[in-house]
Amino acid sequence: MFHFHLNNCGNVAMNHVSILAPEDSSNMDGIHVESSNNMQLSNLDIATGDDCILLGPGSTNINISNVTCGPGHGISIGSLGKYLDEKNVAGITIRNTTLSKIDNGLRIKTWAPSPPSTISNVTFQDIILNDADNPIIIDQQYCPDNRCSQQGDSKVQIKTVKFVNIQGSSLSPIGVNVICSKSMPCQDIEFSSLDITMHGSGQPTTASCSNVKGKFLSNVVPTSCS
Repeated sequence: MFHFHLNNCGNVAMNHVSILAPEDSSNMDGIHVESSNNMQLSNLDIATGDDCILLGPGSTNINISNVTCGPGHGISIGSLGKYLDEKNVAGITIRNTTLSKIDNGLRIKTWAPSPPSTISNVTFQDIILNDADNPIIIDQQYCPDNRCSQQGDSKVQIKTVKFVNIQGSSLSPIGVNVICSKSMPCQDIEFSSLDITMHGSGQPTTASCSNVKGKFLSNVVPTSCS
């Protein structure tokens, strides 16, 4: 279920919109985009029980800026890989955004096993995360409610993703969690100017990564992947 469902749309601008729903309104995305091209989503205030914004299969050339999200499940790309013949996701920019009291902050999610597709050219930049359970997560073993076989790897190729100037606090000791496909590792994943610390103590968070080819550049907390 969605508050706004943007499907098969092009050349859309959404500006100065507020979406306010109870935190326990499960399965209720704020804005759900799929099979759409060339969108500007800006100056949004979203509180809901699921993803504030979800970019599904076929989302291309989407610019998101100046969003306040929370409570909710953050901003997600995907899930991809659940169905055959899903369209690729490409050209996504999310910037100048604040997410507070959220389950997931910035998330990319794909099913395993899955048919082939790609997620590419994604930038998350200038973002504040306040008290996120999972501040940054790439999950290529996405399986809600344990209802999938997991007898195989995700065939969704994730590549050219940048996380730039991300600051905030985590409710988990893991600030960056990257779980990529064994048979199709993530390519060109880049982290720079991160400062994600533990809520309350201010101690540095850690990073956990598997099957990823990427770089942790200057001024990064957590400092590297384990």
